[in-house]
Amino acid sequence: MPVTIFTPPPSSLTSAEIDCWRKVPVAVAVDLGRDAGQIDPAVRPLRPAGTQPHLFGQAVTVRCEAPDFGAVVHVLDIIQSGQVLVIDAAGHRDTAMIGDILSGHLRNKGVSGVICDGAVRDTGTLGRWDDFAVFSRWITPRGPNGADRGAVNLPVVIGGCLVSPGDLVIGDDDGLVCLSPSVVRARIADADAKLAREEGWIASLASGKSALEVFGLAPAMRG
Repeated sequence: MPVTIFTPPPSSLTSAEIDCWRKVPVAVAVDLGRDAGQIDPAVRPLRPAGTQPHLFGQAVTVRCEAPDFGAVVHVLDIIQSGQVLVIDAAGHRDTAMIGDILSGHLRNKGVSGVICDGAVRDTGTLGRWDDFAVFSRWITPRGPNGADRGAVNLPVVIGGCLVSPGDLVIGDDDGLVCLSPSVVRARIADADAKLAREEGWIASLASGKSALEVFGLAPAMRG
């Protein structure tokens, strides 16, 4: 069956609603609860901690029938600057769904980065880019075989998390989180409150207050 390209509904999120989340780390978003969709930590950033580019943008999804990568080729003409390519390869480890040529084209278009629940290759090149984030479950040197199957712009499952076109995806050194439009709107106040609490904890500890006082814990039993 040839590649199928679906037309998702227009995004209901405004730029202002999205931008509010740029300052929110993945750990803070995940701590909000189960409605913030944590992606399996096995889908890891390519670069070492402290050097990983920030991944941030609305998802454009593809489903690959590995080792065929046809959906990835077709999405190149659809995806836009600031978006994130999300590849569902069902955790396939033997053949890469994307490497430096296609990723380089996405980077030149201003795409924020790639998430692949499968494998990538050409990591020596991808790992040198500080303006394009790559997250992947596997790394392999073997390239894809075939470009005839798959689908673009449909809900996919990445690392156990449902990701729909237009969802907000955030990635950093700690991992990945996916936020639906309803969560983007409903939980930003909670995220801001969590950030404020963390700043308060840091200031209180630095002022000399005890950890028990700062975190409101009962004294420990003495043995």
